[in-house]
Amino acid sequence: MINIQIDQVGYRPNDYKTATFRIEDTNSVSDSVKLNGNSGNTFRVIDVINNEVVFESELSKEIKSEPNGEVNRVGDFSSLNKVGKYVIETEKYGKSYEFEIKDNIYEDVLKSTLKMFYLQRCGCALEEKYAGVFAHKECHNTMARIYGTDKYIDVSGGWHDAGDYGRYTVAAAKSVVDLMMAYECFPDVLEKPFDIPDDGSNVPDILREVKYELDFMLKMQDSDTGGVYHKVTCSSFPGFVMPEYEKDELIVSPVSDAATCDFAAAMAHAYRVYKDLSKKYGDGAKEYEKAADTYLEAANKAIEFLLTNHAGEFVNPAGIVTGEYGDTDTRDEYFFAYAEMFNTTGDKKYEELLKGMDLAGISGDFGWKEVGDYGFYAYLSAPHNKDKEFNDRVSAKFINEASEKQFKYLEDPYKSTIYGYYYWGCNMEVANNAMRGILIDRLKGTNSYRMMAHSQLHYLLGNNPNSKCFVTGFGTDTVMHPHHRPSAAVNSPMPGMLVGGAEPLLLDDVAKRLLNNKAPAKCYIDELDSYSTNEITIYWNSPLVFLLAYMNE
Repeated sequence: MINIQIDQVGYRPNDYKTATFRIEDTNSVSDSVKLNGNSGNTFRVIDVINNEVVFESELSKEIKSEPNGEVNRVGDFSSLNKVGKYVIETEKYGKSYEFEIKDNIYEDVLKSTLKMFYLQRCGCALEEKYAGVFAHKECHNTMARIYGTDKYIDVSGGWHDAGDYGRYTVAAAKSVVDLMMAYECFPDVLEKPFDIPDDGSNVPDILREVKYELDFMLKMQDSDTGGVYHKVTCSSFPGFVMPEYEKDELIVSPVSDAATCDFAAAMAHAYRVYKDLSKKYGDGAKEYEKAADTYLEAANKAIEFLLTNHAGEFVNPAGIVTGEYGDTDTRDEYFFAYAEMFNTTGDKKYEELLKGMDLAGISGDFGWKEVGDYGFYAYLSAPHNKDKEFNDRVSAKFINEASEKQFKYLEDPYKSTIYGYYYWGCNMEVANNAMRGILIDRLKGTNSYRMMAHSQLHYLLGNNPNSKCFVTGFGTDTVMHPHHRPSAAVNSPMPGMLVGGAEPLLLDDVAKRLLNNKAPAKCYIDELDSYSTNEITIYWNSPLVFLLAYMNE
């Protein structure tokens, strides 16, 4: 394993740039291995074209890092802003992988992570012209049976959620809200195309792709009650085949509070994004404006259900063993729904509902399970008169979440915000934490989280204890065997997918066998069957799109 870690894609000229040096490997429970080499406290950046030293500086003091299983030093080369191709080297720790510095260094990564959503489309054929080896015929277009009944409904469309072909409402809601927030914050960046079929509307590709998922979500709402079904899957996972070969019966799982809340929030948000598109994109966008009214109507119907019913938490019904996405505490989901409705409508009744909740009991984060931060941001960014005392309390809670992550970032020699806290899908948390900081800076008109945000992308793209670029198709040491059925079926990783990352509970058999006694941050393996470290999902990609859009400004 290489001992000098950098962002394997590269850096923009004026970005915050650090490299992390592994000077001692304490990863094994029984061994402590000093790396070979001569002494030395400096590092050099070498121009690989002419082999000239273009930058030299001191390394930091030694940092003993138990979560990483290492002793590290850090080298800061932020002041190097000349465009070029480089490598970092020392006498003692060897060389890094090559990297570039240039203005548009993340443009291709952004396009690829966005196109992943198109490649995950369900219910339609993907053309070879756009999908390459991932082209496939129509899939999952049969009517789906509502669990426990003989009633069948059409729930075709949307995106396959992850390495499997299920579609889950709570995961869909996070994904579309992330992408819509990215468009709202960085429209100039996200108006660029990313090579999906054109519909002649002049509407940006990202909004056309998000609409594909929103329109599937509409089908998951019960037309009589307004409640929203939690998921649609087969009873169990298929083999590693292309999606058109999953032929088992589709089953719609029951309505849940979490799904209904998240649905209401996403639809309310979608109304704001789609309602005036023709002003910017011309008459071709009017179809999308009509959809906006449908989204708000659906949100209102879901809210009516929530105010008069209680579907309870979701657990997998008997006989269904696909991803559960269960949640025992939905206070944060209710806050999310009411806050988005307040932002969209300005109706004070929603603010009163929010004020009536125990704010201290609302879980933060930008997850599929803990969604409080979506609610906090929706309320804080609402363009309406607000209760100042409540606004200040929400602001303090939102900022406190970021302060805690900032502390971890400052402590970790790899500059990640998950230092010492690794779990299934923790790379999502890395991107989420960057997104939170960026949003706070936008609310406050500050630049306090800029370096932290940069560092989270650098971690995901290679500056981590695993020496791995966690986004498929990029970096020198890239992921080759993601837990992803289309990739396995064609024996090639779909590009632009963020994998889950380190997971020290070792929840799959491969991880148990190969990662035993590894330090928490190194509990990652690039193996197809390691679903707990190497799977992908749409809602891990979505905050990465937000971060990459920021980095492409």
